[in-house]
Amino acid sequence: MSDLRVAVIGYGFAGRCFHSYLVGITPGLKLRGVASRGAETRQRIVAERKCLAYESFEQVLADKEVDLVVLATPNATHCGLAVRALEAGKHVVTDKAAALNLAEWDRMTVASARTGKTLSVFQNRRWDGDYLTLRSLIDQGKLGELRCVEMAWQGFGPWGGWRGQKEAGGGKLYDLGAHMVDQLAMLFPQAIESVYCRMHHDHKSITAESQALVVVGFAGGATGVCDTSSLAAIQKARFHAMGMKGTYQKFGFDPQEAAMIKGDIDASREPESAYGKFHDGTAESVVPTIAGRWRSYYENVRDVVVKGAEPAVRTNEVRRAIGVLDAAFESARTGQVVRTHLPPA
Repeated sequence: MSDLRVAVIGYGFAGRCFHSYLVGITPGLKLRGVASRGAETRQRIVAERKCLAYESFEQVLADKEVDLVVLATPNATHCGLAVRALEAGKHVVTDKAAALNLAEWDRMTVASARTGKTLSVFQNRRWDGDYLTLRSLIDQGKLGELRCVEMAWQGFGPWGGWRGQKEAGGGKLYDLGAHMVDQLAMLFPQAIESVYCRMHHDHKSITAESQALVVVGFAGGATGVCDTSSLAAIQKARFHAMGMKGTYQKFGFDPQEAAMIKGDIDASREPESAYGKFHDGTAESVVPTIAGRWRSYYENVRDVVVKGAEPAVRTNEVRRAIGVLDAAFESARTGQVVRTHLPPA
């Protein structure tokens, strides 16, 4: 079969550095074009990606040569654009957060089922080296029964553009938190019973939150904590995972993004000084980080569409994570714990 032809909507940071790049290096996928409303940006698209530059989303939908549409647009647009693309006969990948609430996500999955077209979410951080390493420790039984995982992804200073605007679906909880909540929901496949969130709004220049601390309660008593912030000049550990047999702690971030921005994701290497540590209550040991591989996401999307393979990112898994985010914003608004009824994975 010929290559799956892909159009990316948006050429901001995500569209430029993540999606069009990864599509371009994935065998079996062909970047047919990128859509942007800006004339100068369209000139850059043609020069940098050697593909078509669409003036509008409507042009993409009208192009019968496009098989798959990738939404690298503000989060608040994902639902409406995804439904339109699915109904136009296109497969769809959305960046995360895929939707702002469960009602939007359910509308998207109904459209996918009705049209028979694939709907997937770019949860590339499932292929981060630190997350893969933690999963490996769990699978080996070294942590024992996992009881509590704290995750942090922080920075110092507010974001600009649409990412700083709540009405556009901006804010670090929808952005970075969407990755952490997804990872938590995968680490704990139990039913999700409660969500509590405390938010700050300390930056007058933006409408999105400056800090969000989310506590998730799982059936059986396990706890997940997600901490995002633009107030942290000194960052917490990225992972602090506590089990009945030991604890794993890891600082720093996966090196693939920095390497990808430079144009060669396969050159990403993590120094030994950044490796995590495991302590069994008696002795501490260094844990080499498993190499991450974001390439795997789009390879799987290709195989799902072309070969009918099992999706690596399932819609029911996405729904659990969106349900946590949905409840977190409700909890922050009311100041109360939200009792959830999100089923096991």
